[in-house]
Amino acid sequence: MKFNQSNIKKAKKYLNKNYCIGVPTETVYGLAANAYKDSAVKKIFNLKKRPKNNPLIVHYHDIDSLKRDCFINDNFTKLYKKFSPGPITYILQLKKDSKISKYVTGNKKSLAVRFPKHVLFKNLLKQLEYPLAAPSANISTKVSSVKAKDVKEEFGNKIKYILDGGVCAIGIESTIINLTNKPTILRLGGLDISKIRKTLGCKIDININPRKKITSGQSHLHYSPGIPLRMNILKPKNNEAFILIKKKKNKLNNYFYISTKNDLNEAAKNLYSCLRKIKNLGYKSIAVEKIPFRGIGKTINDRLERASKF
Repeated sequence: MKFNQSNIKKAKKYLNKNYCIGVPTETVYGLAANAYKDSAVKKIFNLKKRPKNNPLIVHYHDIDSLKRDCFINDNFTKLYKKFSPGPITYILQLKKDSKISKYVTGNKKSLAVRFPKHVLFKNLLKQLEYPLAAPSANISTKVSSVKAKDVKEEFGNKIKYILDGGVCAIGIESTIINLTNKPTILRLGGLDISKIRKTLGCKIDININPRKKITSGQSHLHYSPGIPLRMNILKPKNNEAFILIKKKKNKLNNYFYISTKNDLNEAAKNLYSCLRKIKNLGYKSIAVEKIPFRGIGKTINDRLERASKF
């Protein structure tokens, strides 16, 4: 599908009729619907089989469109200027007169918001009179989609349209930071925490496994290919898929590389496609060699750990 204006018009037409559609972002594909309409938001939860108490992330074109719904603060302004649009989601205090559906927030007084960088999605948001709730386009707990074909594989004809924007550039979900009080990281993601810490110039708490779920990506079981997964493995079992990040001399059929040069950004981009491919090839289990615990490697380890809770 080409990057043209007629595709965006088609996407807009379905959204205006309160349908859910697949949309590309720089992180992963989203399952998008009008964040102001209860009926549209309910369809997201039903399609994803997502628990109703798991709030959604809402996507805006710019800060001016956000001001209708949320209070902004100094920490948000600093991070927005530096990293948005991009792979960071902010939790902000919701205004009482906001039109955001109560189903988006699970009746909470805060809202998770993001400004996507993908040119197609940005263009679409600019043409809408409402923001889009758009969690990852996958069945709840399963592997996220990084291309239009993945979205089709997840939902088939249950969604009306997929806006094809090619393969996602980052391939891992956004970093989530709560800014309603002391800055706290709630999900590791595509933006390195050290960059956030440097920009704010203060200590940042990390709470990625809370008892009470505040936002997306905090479930113990998540990002799962639907088969058992083992981490930090030196040698796989017989007939077990083996995910590697460093080139080995052996070229075995059960070896799957997410990078050959120990490149963590490349590994992050390829991770979900690799998990999906292994499942589709019929393997019954996955072993993963040790992934360095630095930079986006921390995020990769977080995703694999949650996927291993199968």
